[in-house]
Amino acid sequence: MTKFVMRLVSMLVLALAVATSAAYTQTDAQKAYATLKTLSGSWEGPGMEGNNSNMPVHVDFRVTGNGSAIMSEITGHADMISMFHMDGPNRLLLTHYCAVGNQPRMQASVSPDGKTLTFNFVDATNLASPEDGHMQKMILTVIDENHHTEEWVFADHGKEHKAVFDLRRKS
Repeated sequence: MTKFVMRLVSMLVLALAVATSAAYTQTDAQKAYATLKTLSGSWEGPGMEGNNSNMPVHVDFRVTGNGSAIMSEITGHADMISMFHMDGPNRLLLTHYCAVGNQPRMQASVSPDGKTLTFNFVDATNLASPEDGHMQKMILTVIDENHHTEEWVFADHGKEHKAVFDLRRKS
């Protein structure tokens, strides 16, 4: 082979390697979604003050839709469902089916270490006014494979109410 052909082949191989590498690089949102999938199973934590604190909170995570969604079901505090899913490669969303009857959507931002996901309010269905009561934020922190926390922030006419669940894996 001539030097020209060898250089051309080398450049094509390098270009293919770079393109392949870029195609398999995950975004922060995709990495966070993969982390959420590892929460699949049953979790339990103590109840909250003022909300029958003797009754533990249960949270079940389940991957569904052939991996395209993750369902979280909270029971024991107030029964609610949240669905996590990707919207393109850079956007991780949470839709919360709230006990108050509305469905806020929140978008995730990821901490530099990838262990804390902060979901902030984007919009909601069944919400007459942005001032009406709705979940405004959820902060999920993965401490280790058997321990995570969830901080839920409910906003109602300018006032915020927080509920923090300290959850341990049951199964």
